Amino acid sequence: MAGHSKFANIKHRKAAQDAKRGKLFTKLIRELVVAARAGGPIAEDNPRLRAAVDKALGANMKRDTIDSAIARGAGTNDADNMEELTYEGYAPGGVAILVEVMTDNRNRTASTVRSTFTKCGGNLGETGSVSFMFDRKGQILFSAAVGDEDTVMMAALEAGAEDVETSEDGHAIFCADTDLNEVSNALEATLGESESTKLIWKPQTTTELDLEGMEKLMKLIETLEDDDDIQRVTANFEVSDEIMASI
Repeated sequence: MAGHSKFANIKHRKAAQDAKRGKLFTKLIRELVVAARAGGPIAEDNPRLRAAVDKALGANMKRDTIDSAIARGAGTNDADNMEELTYEGYAPGGVAILVEVMTDNRNRTASTVRSTFTKCGGNLGETGSVSFMFDRKGQILFSAAVGDEDTVMMAALEAGAEDVETSEDGHAIFCADTDLNEVSNALEATLGESESTKLIWKPQTTTELDLEGMEKLMKLIETLEDDDDIQRVTANFEVSDEIMASI
């Protein structure tokens, strides 16, 4: 390969990586701002903010940038224009989807979400059309290294959690959304620092997909997540081990 061609390819690849990193930073900063506004600027007292700070540091965001975002959230300036909204709809195959966004222009975001659902073969629904299929829960994740299933189960019961799911990847502990701060602090006092603490939408039931349905769903989710306003997409689907192995 000619030197100038190789240089051009590297330059193009770096530009793509920088753009992707920029999108990630935009989402992380918005989460820091809103988390600080919702629960206060002290990470030790605000599990959502603590998780956002950990994620930002993990993405190599500078501490000054993180502190600036937290200060914005604790103040009354730019953060006042940011809204948290949730859109509901169906993907191809009947999978229910919740789209959580942070935006300073709900008309722009609504238009983007609606057109994305349409282009990818889904349907955007009205408020309440699919959210009844999900429960709002607090989720605290720990690595497998903190202990076996019985140890974590006892700690979770004592902390006031509702459920524990253990796999080879670690432990997922669930609690009422209003108890996240209290349960998280109690668990970390017993098990050490968690890998993640956040509010989630937990599906009550799931829809099984074949390979074609999975590919269509992934296209919709990836297109949605590519937008700066969209923070998180949750879907109530499952796929067999055989199909996962073929992807």
